[in-house]
Amino acid sequence: METTAWTQLYSVMNAQQERRPLALATLRRVGAFARPHRRRIVLFVLLGVGTALLAVATPVLAGSVVDTIVSDGDEAAVVRLALLIALIAVAEAVLGVLGRRLSATLGEHLILDLRTAVFDHVQRMPVAFFTRTRTGALVSRLNNDVIGAQRAFSNTLSGVVSNLVTLLLTLAVMLTLSWQITLLALVLLPVFVLPARRMGSRMARMQREAATLNAAMGTRMTERFSAPGATLVKLFGRPEEESREFAERARLVADVGVRTATAQAAFITALTLVSALALALVYGLGGYLALRGTLEPGAVVSLALLLTRLYAPLTALAGARVEVMSALVSFERVFEVLDLKPLIEDRPGARPVPEGPVAVEFDDVRFGYPAAGKVSLASLEEVASLDDRGGEQVLHGVSFRAEPGRTVALVGSSGAGKSTIAQLLPRLYDADGGAVRVGGVDVRDLSARSLRETVGMVTQDGHLFHDTVRANLLMARPGAGEDELWDALRRARLEELVRSLPDGLDTVVGERGYRLSGGERQRMTIARLLLARQRVVILDEATAHLDNTSEAAVQEALTEALAGRTAVVIAHRLSTVRSADRILVVEAGRIVEQGTHEELLAAHGRYAELYRTQFEGARPAPAQEPEQPAVA
Repeated sequence: METTAWTQLYSVMNAQQERRPLALATLRRVGAFARPHRRRIVLFVLLGVGTALLAVATPVLAGSVVDTIVSDGDEAAVVRLALLIALIAVAEAVLGVLGRRLSATLGEHLILDLRTAVFDHVQRMPVAFFTRTRTGALVSRLNNDVIGAQRAFSNTLSGVVSNLVTLLLTLAVMLTLSWQITLLALVLLPVFVLPARRMGSRMARMQREAATLNAAMGTRMTERFSAPGATLVKLFGRPEEESREFAERARLVADVGVRTATAQAAFITALTLVSALALALVYGLGGYLALRGTLEPGAVVSLALLLTRLYAPLTALAGARVEVMSALVSFERVFEVLDLKPLIEDRPGARPVPEGPVAVEFDDVRFGYPAAGKVSLASLEEVASLDDRGGEQVLHGVSFRAEPGRTVALVGSSGAGKSTIAQLLPRLYDADGGAVRVGGVDVRDLSARSLRETVGMVTQDGHLFHDTVRANLLMARPGAGEDELWDALRRARLEELVRSLPDGLDTVVGERGYRLSGGERQRMTIARLLLARQRVVILDEATAHLDNTSEAAVQEALTEALAGRTAVVIAHRLSTVRSADRILVVEAGRIVEQGTHEELLAAHGRYAELYRTQFEGARPAPAQEPEQPAVA
């Protein structure tokens, strides 16, 4: 058989053999994605039909050449037929290239649409979605599943149409030439179809096993090649164990690769042998009929050539349903992500934050983190079923107000709810009860864009992207000029450092900014905040993990960042909030005390207890009296 026939058989062999009902809802959604490309799809199908017609014409013309040579020896006729075969070959080549280009264009545009839709949708998901989802599983939806869905158009669609046309034309021509040989060909069909389907199940299992093993190996590499992972391995001195474990995973991948290649070779060899036997039968029966004068010699040649074009489309059509189901599985996995409804969306008629200085107000706010079923998928967490816990209230009637230009500090034990309060202000989550207001307007009535332009946040991890200093700063204001960038760096006490870097603003900071120290990363996020010029600032443990020197530099930058802005500061070190206009003590999701530093110390409550714990524990122990000699 020719190469295209083997390709079709191989695709069927590798299709996943799972029987699933046709989901009409999925098909309708697929149609919605395909609708913008309907002109390309129609042209693609027509090219497939044209290619199928030309494929059947060549064997017929080859038989005519033989008949012409045997019968009258008309040299001119032979030359004309040869030229026509050559023209058809050229036409097939041209149509093949055009079809491939159109297939690639159609497939890549579909990938673009699907990836863009998934990416945009994921960007709108709440923070809870990202805290539960495995990044690799989500990226796989954007890569493997989207490509699997694309194959439904670039491969399956054209394959079904061209194979059906080729099959009908081939059968019609073969029946015209010799019904006996055609019946023989159909009788031998199970010899091709049954091994293909049986081996297909085995190959599908091996393909799934290979995908699982490759994913496990890739996950291990990703974890070990990250800066924190590599550091952990080095700290615990396990390079030899890590190497052995990786080698074992790689050996399993190699083993399944060998088994897959062996099974493929055995399958192709078996079908090649069966094909050769089928051709021998055609030549034997055809030659016998030709010698008896009931069949033209050229017809024998045509039938032999047509036979090579008969089994492949028959086998491919027999497995077309499997291919369609495999493609629909990919579509369903993509739609599964798209069907997750974002919890945070703009309301109709959402308005901007009022101009001028703004106050921040929490009015009887109650909140519980959403259950996993509302924000995640078991397949993205790579678990059998989602954790059904969640929804328990963690904030209980929180009320306070930060006046324009004033600083309110939140202090308390770990897990008391301080960071949760901070996350409700930029609307990373929505309150379950009560209201969070910015500028006197409920944040749920404000547009997300306006709220982001008004409220800025510096977290304790100081996250930076693996990009240049310039790109990380421009996240805050894409249109900022060079002078504005340097001004922000100067005010964040980073100008001297960045000017000393090899490429200045164009120096790459490394994954998560690991080429910078902790304090430098925090000051970079503060520079980003200064560049954004937001009117409300949230500092969530911005100096929690810094040494005294770095903390002093960051505090100096923060003083610049907070000047004239309404601020909500969360701090573990009480020394950093002594100058706040108001300090709120949060415990178990409630505000239990509030006042200035001096007022709270004088009240001898929870704040005073926290203060004594931190500062008395930090004082050096008094010098001990020298021991007296024992009295005899």
